[in-house]
Amino acid sequence: MIIIIGILVAITIGLLIYNMTIHKKIQQFNNLSRQANNLRVLQDFLSTIGESLPVDEKIKKINDILIEKYEIKYSTIVVFDGAEYQVKASNVDPKHWDALRKLQDVPIFKDSVATATPKYVTVNNENEKLPYQEMEFGRAKSAIFFPMYIDNVYIGYWIIESGVPHDFDNIDTAIFEVIKDNIVSILKTVVHQKTLESIVRKDLFTDLYNEEYLYGEGRKIIDQYTTSTVCMFRITNIEEINDNYSRKLGNQVIIDVSNYVKNNISQEYIFIRYMGPKFVIVFSGIATDPVVTFVSNMKTEIEKMDISLEKEQNVEEVELEEVDRKKKRAKGTRGKKAKKPVKVRAKLNFVLTTYYKGTGMEEVLKKLEQYIDSCDKSENNITSI
Repeated sequence: MIIIIGILVAITIGLLIYNMTIHKKIQQFNNLSRQANNLRVLQDFLSTIGESLPVDEKIKKINDILIEKYEIKYSTIVVFDGAEYQVKASNVDPKHWDALRKLQDVPIFKDSVATATPKYVTVNNENEKLPYQEMEFGRAKSAIFFPMYIDNVYIGYWIIESGVPHDFDNIDTAIFEVIKDNIVSILKTVVHQKTLESIVRKDLFTDLYNEEYLYGEGRKIIDQYTTSTVCMFRITNIEEINDNYSRKLGNQVIIDVSNYVKNNISQEYIFIRYMGPKFVIVFSGIATDPVVTFVSNMKTEIEKMDISLEKEQNVEEVELEEVDRKKKRAKGTRGKKAKKPVKVRAKLNFVLTTYYKGTGMEEVLKKLEQYIDSCDKSENNITSI
């Protein structure tokens, strides 16, 4: 009997050890599975960063990834833009966004912001509402508030919500802390892109976008293709026109040349005023050889154009001289003949190169500018580099 009991005890102990081993392996497997999932999410984040999308669209896509991969009911990212708090991404009905963008002012979350720690809030029954809810009752019954910082500077928060009371009671917040840190990393990465997007302007004379357009919205169009041709050209005699005639006439040359190019290239191509008398055309998805032929024909036509000041200005000058002649005739003197408007022709120097998707557009432009600036002022050719 003692032997049987001993055997049963040994078997029981063995089963306990076996169960503990299995439980440990399951935990290890779950940890590995969770780590693998986190890694996949991080890869999706990095892939999103590399896409040719505006910053706000990237943040929205990241929020969608979080909702899908972690099965979150509601997820909202709120960021301070320097003037006010804005909901950058959320799957909550927009009618609730006004309340969601004010959470840093809610007393229950102020301590969370001050201490940089997450805050969990929930209700005990369906008739209660969360402290920050103003006019809604049924949507969210539990939430975790995560304050976000970049270099110890508070920039906003991420809040996840559930429609079930106490839904996050046993959740491992460490996982979501990692997710929050990844969100902060994304925001930190795209802040430079956002700066570029915010300084995109249109030139007053030509109504063309400036250089920064190529690094944001323009690049989204260009990177639909593996390769494109980038062309920079300079009006080489603009200084001569300014010095010998007038800056007004020089401005008119810039306007007429840019208008001709705008009216004679496809809308799929991007045309910007790069700097001063330098312009850039990006022929998206087009090889260099056909571009050379097209540019050669365009250059010939532009350089045939007789450019003068606007007709309204010329008519006004003629009318003033006509009045002057009448006055002089009344005095018995002979008036002078109206002056013919000054006409000039532009001279253009072109340089082209190939742009490869995923490479630095700024480096390509720098190379073209260095070439065009190093040329003799009188050069007006078409060069491929």
